[in-house]
Amino acid sequence: MKVHLKQIPAHGLHLEGEEDCPIQELESEEIHCAGPLHYDIDVGVAGVALWANGSLSQPVELRCVSCLEKFVHEIRVPAFAVHMQLEGPETVDLTPFMREDVLLNLPAHPHCDMNGDRVCKAKQLNTAEQDTKRKSDWSALDKLKLNR
Repeated sequence: MKVHLKQIPAHGLHLEGEEDCPIQELESEEIHCAGPLHYDIDVGVAGVALWANGSLSQPVELRCVSCLEKFVHEIRVPAFAVHMQLEGPETVDLTPFMREDVLLNLPAHPHCDMNGDRVCKAKQLNTAEQDTKRKSDWSALDKLKLNR
């Protein structure tokens, strides 16, 4: 996302819209963009510096580390902020800063149930196995005869 400095009024500029996914280079890492990057930011110039703050959201398709199924997760950056010195060109590209914040909010160990809207199949299997083990443990204790 490029911002033309001459188009920013003294009181700042509000920008809202969508851009192409800034993390397309991660396609080989089992991370796929599931839609465009949505931004809602304010931009301004203060002296010889540019500032920008707002929020970002990027839907991505990830693979669950437990059940290995793909799922869509929305990366949210509620406090996107940039402050940089202005040097030279009349346009400033905010894409590298947006990419960095999206990557920093990417989950290291994604689980398909981390949003709470579904139950991971791997956890369902573990629960069934644990129930079976518990039954066998209790059955062994039931056979125990204690003399009082």
